[in-house]
Amino acid sequence: MTIISILGLIQMINAQTKNSTDMKPSERYVKGWEKLKEIDGEAGEKVINGLKDISPDLGKFIIEYAFGDVYSRDGLDLKSKEIAVVASLTAMGTAQPQLKVHINGALNTGSTINEVKEVILQMAVYSGFPSSINGMNALKEVLKEREAHGIKDEVGEMATNSTPINRLELGKEELTKLDSLQVERLNNAYNDFSPELVKLTLEFGYADVFSRNNLAPKYRQIATISALTALGNAQPQLKFHINAGLNIGLTVENIKEIMLLMSVYSGFPSAINGTNILKEVVSERSK
Repeated sequence: MTIISILGLIQMINAQTKNSTDMKPSERYVKGWEKLKEIDGEAGEKVINGLKDISPDLGKFIIEYAFGDVYSRDGLDLKSKEIAVVASLTAMGTAQPQLKVHINGALNTGSTINEVKEVILQMAVYSGFPSSINGMNALKEVLKEREAHGIKDEVGEMATNSTPINRLELGKEELTKLDSLQVERLNNAYNDFSPELVKLTLEFGYADVFSRNNLAPKYRQIATISALTALGNAQPQLKFHINAGLNIGLTVENIKEIMLLMSVYSGFPSAINGTNILKEVVSERSK
């Protein structure tokens, strides 16, 4: 290779390097980076910086799609979005580091410590006690780290500690608040075959958990819809809770946003399946 051709090659490499460094980030990237900092703060920035040496493209997609395209949308406030994500990641149980990032995000966007505890506690009903235990341990770690950084999070209200005289009746009352016919449907479906299932569902799921009064009903349904969408293995129950969410004041647009959000955390198939169930519910309610 001649000296001239070598010099030409060096100039070409230098020009390409200059072009790549001079490239301005896209509008989606800028918007996404600002939204990531707003929600997840330092914890989110660490995730992106940790990807630079192995897959900067993954970091770019996270910023542009998850935060630039999805989180920047209207239709669901940031507190609700982070409650949805904490619920879904707790339920899936496969992404503890990311769960910690979004527990930070939930605390940064207005949730109290006790509200986050309630979301994680509620997941015992839908994904089992192991997922709730792991979620609570993640919350403990996050709170310890935030305290070490001088962050004082609002504790929030404690659940009213009262033991009902009749847990079964209280469970029926709580379920009836979501759907006036659901207790009857539950009895008709399972009372002859497994009356214990009916009793335990009502006593634990609704009397012990849903009756607790330190998480607003809309957040309980956002958490449940998100978790069931992400899990993808309980479509009849997802359909019921979409109906329940609409009954207690969520809008169709709110639930559409939950489905779009789940595309980030459990993938497009779960978001598509959840949206199809939402379509069914909307169609049936319009008749």
